Amino acid sequence: MTVVEDIMVKDPVKIGENDYITHARQLMRDYFLRSLPVVDDYDSNRVTGILTDQDILNVTSTKSNLTVKGFERAIPTILPEMDILKVSKLLIDAKLHISPVMLSTTDKRLAGIISNRDLLENINPSKRSPKTVSEVMTDRVKTCYPDDEVSKIWNNMLDWDYTGIPVVNRKNEPMGMITRRDIITSGHARINSSEKSLRVEKIMSTPTYTINPDTYITEAIDKVIHYDVGRLTVVNNDKVVGIVDRNDLLEACLR
Repeated sequence: MTVVEDIMVKDPVKIGENDYITHARQLMRDYFLRSLPVVDDYDSNRVTGILTDQDILNVTSTKSNLTVKGFERAIPTILPEMDILKVSKLLIDAKLHISPVMLSTTDKRLAGIISNRDLLENINPSKRSPKTVSEVMTDRVKTCYPDDEVSKIWNNMLDWDYTGIPVVNRKNEPMGMITRRDIITSGHARINSSEKSLRVEKIMSTPTYTINPDTYITEAIDKVIHYDVGRLTVVNNDKVVGIVDRNDLLEACLR
């Protein structure tokens, strides 16, 4: 039986709850991270929550004295000895992609982090799992154009709770993907800045990784792991018809 300790990342980059949000943003940018485990302070190393890229984008103030405390979110209790199937369900239920791992229920020091990517690499679909992407994808997916303003997409990501939005041309053909991480790592995650009118095409990720609705779940999992992406654009006849992300695929494995 595979447990969390076997696959978790030990000694991850972390942030103190009294550190500035600007420092957290810089860490995410420098290390290409989507989330940071939050500790009360670096000496005690006790976990208090997690800060995600969405939480960073939610900071609409230009003030530099805002601290992580107040923006971090609650986490499930995940321990090194837990079975990865149970942990997968905890992560999905919490709507998280990454979560800190504590040493024990009484010793809340940071032991490591576990992500849906780590879990997907170690969990196989069961005989009862959905067979194809069409059964788990999000259809009626929201898209954007390359000449849209980044500030508009930023707000849409928050409103729709999307981690990434496919970029399409006027024929609804895929051109790329813009993600929360693209916005943060580009250095444009500052609302009301002079660069608010930046266009999506300047920072979007390319190429766009696509699959068909009838692609097998196993193939989709292999693709997100191989390309280390959080989501895939689903196309039919070269038109965008949906999106499937890591948690969709992880949930499919658990059914």
